[in-house]
This record gives sequence, C-alpha cells and structure tokens, in this order.
Amino acid sequence: MQFINPKTDYAFKKIFGSDDSQGILISFLNAIVYQGQPVIVSLEIIDPYAPGRISALKNTYFDVKAKLSTGQNVLIEMQAFNVPAFAKRIVYNSAKTYANQLRIGEDYPRVRPLISVAILDFTLFEVSATVISQFIFKERRQLFDYPEYPMELVFVELPKFQKNLEELETVTDKWLYFLRKAPDLEIVPENMVNVPEIDKAFAIANRINLSVEELEDIERREQFMAEQRGSIEFSRAEGRAEGRAEGIQTGQLRLVQRLISRKFGEIPAEIMNRLQQLSSDDLIALGDAIFDFASLADLVAWLESR
Repeated sequence: MQFINPKTDYAFKKIFGSDDSQGILISFLNAIVYQGQPVIVSLEIIDPYAPGRISALKNTYFDVKAKLSTGQNVLIEMQAFNVPAFAKRIVYNSAKTYANQLRIGEDYPRVRPLISVAILDFTLFEVSATVISQFIFKERRQLFDYPEYPMELVFVELPKFQKNLEELETVTDKWLYFLRKAPDLEIVPENMVNVPEIDKAFAIANRINLSVEELEDIERREQFMAEQRGSIEFSRAEGRAEGRAEGIQTGQLRLVQRLISRKFGEIPAEIMNRLQQLSSDDLIALGDAIFDFASLADLVAWLESR
C-alpha cells in the first residue's frame, strides 16, 4: 500500500474534512486538544471558506472548519512553511472568526468560544521542546482564567515529535505519527489498527482508493510543496540576515510566476504587476490555488478577491 501525504492541504482536507470524516475528526481533536479524553462527542464539518462580514477584512481560508455540538467553532490549518508574520496571521484569522459569530442585532451571550488548531511542519517555538502548545486567556500575574476561554490557540509542531513506532503509547502519539510518517509506510501498523478512526484515516489516504484525477492533483501539489520548500531554503541561505523575509518572498514570487507560465504561457504585464503586490501568505495560497484554475480569467478573479 501507498498513502498520500496528510501534510499537503488537499490530502489533509480529504482525510479530515470529507463528508464521512466526522468520527476521524472527533478522535483527532480529542487527541490533540484534550489529551485523548472523549470531550467532543459530535460535530459538524462545515465550509472552510470564511468571508468577513466587514468589507475591509481579508477573506480567510482554513483547511478544515467544524462546529461542535456545544456551538464552539474549531478551525484546523495544516501549515507546511514558516512564512513571515505567520504567528500574526493565526491570531488575525482566529479573532476575525470569533468576531463574525454575531449578526446585526444579536446579543453577546450568543458568542461561543473558539478553538484554533495549527499543525506545523516546522518549529515555531524554539524555547520549548513540547510538541503541542496551548494558549488561553489568563491574568498576567495571578494566572487565573478569563471567563469561558474566549479563544484557545493550539499549535502542533510536528518536527518535535520523534517517537518511533514501538514507542507509541497514546492515541495522541498515534495521530502525530500518522501525520509525520503515513507516506513512508507500506501497511497500517498493528498498534494503530486498534484505533478505528486512525484505521479509517489510512483507508482514505490509501492511493488505491483515489481516482486518477485525484492522484494527479496530489502529485502536482506535492511537487509545488517541494519547490516551495526549496525556494524558501535557498532564499534563507543566500539572503542577508536583515533581508531574509524579502528574499523568501522573492523566491515565492518567482515560483508562482513559473507555475503560471507553465500552465497558461506568457503572463500579461497587468497580472505580473498584481502578483508583485501580493504578500508572502497570498503567494503561498495562490501557488496552491493555481492547480484549480482553468484559465487566466480564474487567476484574475482570484487576484480581485484578495
């Protein structure tokens, strides 16, 4: 057997955000957010597209979005690259989603707490060796909790998880191992089959169960990830310390331009100017979205939406 890489956005959405993925997502969130305790018993997977109700706000995209039976919203994002201002983006997206719960005329008691889960294929917090970090509102000196935990930010830093197959003990260990090692496995490990939701996740990730079109799409996205990672590493190596962020963004722009040229030919000057105005986050999002475009008109529409 061969399994798709759950660290690509398409594969992550397919495994955790499909119509029949409720049980998988419940098990995963209980493992990551609640240390394996069955706190979440039911949820609804909803459209991950989240337009802001205020026109000045940027539109936000998540890999998976769910609503728990308690009314809480959960945002889950798989992030492969440590791009400039990533930590700010997570807070911005979470705060916007929290604020957008109320419609005009609705009262504040209707607001529900928000959980934002960011799964990172890089190290964000160098000061800690902990794989899963959880941030909540607390009083600075006395450390008592803010009422009802308005927002909780959960970060999963996959490179910090170093357990091998024989060392897996908890459901949390097994989900982290699945995220890190699924593409390298040829069979479902015996000590992971006993978790039905993980076994089902492996079944969804099995390449034999995917269509030719899905496999081609996944391979293109995996190639983009590899090129993007190479572009970032090259820019970091070549750039001066004070100019690395600019160097990374330049590398991302060149990669996106190359992808567009491969698919549509020469890039019109007007579109080229628009590309040069995009942020690092937008360039990454565009690099992935290109695979879904049928024409330059789709690209123009995407640029107009930013």
